[in-house]
Amino acid sequence: MTKEEKKLRYSSIDIDGVKYKTLLTDKFQNRKKYEEHNPAKSLAFIPGTIIEIFVKQKRKVKEGEVILILEAMKMNNNVMAPMDGVLKLYVKKQDVVSKNQLLFEIIV
Repeated sequence: MTKEEKKLRYSSIDIDGVKYKTLLTDKFQNRKKYEEHNPAKSLAFIPGTIIEIFVKQKRKVKEGEVILILEAMKMNNNVMAPMDGVLKLYVKKQDVVSKNQLLFEIIV
């Protein structure tokens, strides 16, 4: 075994009850961990600017009600409540948001 091989760290992976020893890339080890989709959380689907917010913090909302307008690529996108519940906002008017940034959450 060479010096380089001694420096490498092997990881064990269990696939269907069979253990394998392998080297994992830095990209794989530093990846964002999988998070199951939560329909109560609304994320920005595209980078843009919050133009208007129609509902105040901690107000009850109905499914399909327009919560805010996200301007992206010169288009105004209505972002609606995915379900009934109480609104918890994470943005304010004129905020610039990035893709996948949490905009609001509906608490059932």
